Amino acid sequence: MLIDTHCHLDFPDFEAERDAIVARAHAAGVGQMITISTRVKRFPAILAIAETYPSVFCSVGTHPHNADEELDVTVDELVALSKHPRVVAIGEAGLDYFYDNAPRDAQAIGLRNHIAAARQTGLPLVIHSRSADADMAAILTEETGKGAFPFLLHCFSSGPDLARVGVDLGGYVSFSGILTFPKSEELRQIAKTVPPERMLVETDAPYLAPKPFRGKRNEPAYVAHTAAVLAETLGVTPGEIAAITTENALRVFSKMPRV
Repeated sequence: MLIDTHCHLDFPDFEAERDAIVARAHAAGVGQMITISTRVKRFPAILAIAETYPSVFCSVGTHPHNADEELDVTVDELVALSKHPRVVAIGEAGLDYFYDNAPRDAQAIGLRNHIAAARQTGLPLVIHSRSADADMAAILTEETGKGAFPFLLHCFSSGPDLARVGVDLGGYVSFSGILTFPKSEELRQIAKTVPPERMLVETDAPYLAPKPFRGKRNEPAYVAHTAAVLAETLGVTPGEIAAITTENALRVFSKMPRV
């Protein structure tokens, strides 16, 4: 079994055929999926999806692109919403200096609030980090010094230093379809340095479809292609990488049941 640890089933791309998308994921060996929150104000719609499909769980949080829109969302509110049994993570939150859609200070405040919620709840923080390696490493190091919290670096496309810092602080590294792209040799080399017990796989659907679907809409079923490339990169079988990444996902997303 595989677990797609990061997708966005609430996005309009999936609305017309969500049942079929979930069914195709199951047919591809994807037993569980986590649909990730980007706005707390839209959380009810995400939760409704997780309540509809037994194999789908969700997170609660604010994407860095939207950080300045939801600075009024308190740590206590995140903690309260996370108590629902279908909520297995906090986030996604983080820093995105590539697009800079929100002021950087707002992104940092939002990230620290989500870290506090992850620390209080024990739920993993799903971290979005793009073109912000140094600041992300500094915040993670500083905040871990205040008290450890579980986290994962989702859709990892950063440099080796952030991967190392994340692992050293107890975090996980999640690989998406980017790993399969021909020009991602540096990322595949980084994957070789991540301890197997800290690896996850995801789609970030509807974005970043892996080969052979690159350029098309991504969906949870396609996580199998990313897992296959990760297996090839590490010199293990697809079955072995499925077992490794599924065990890791169930460890970090500890509210998810074993099936």
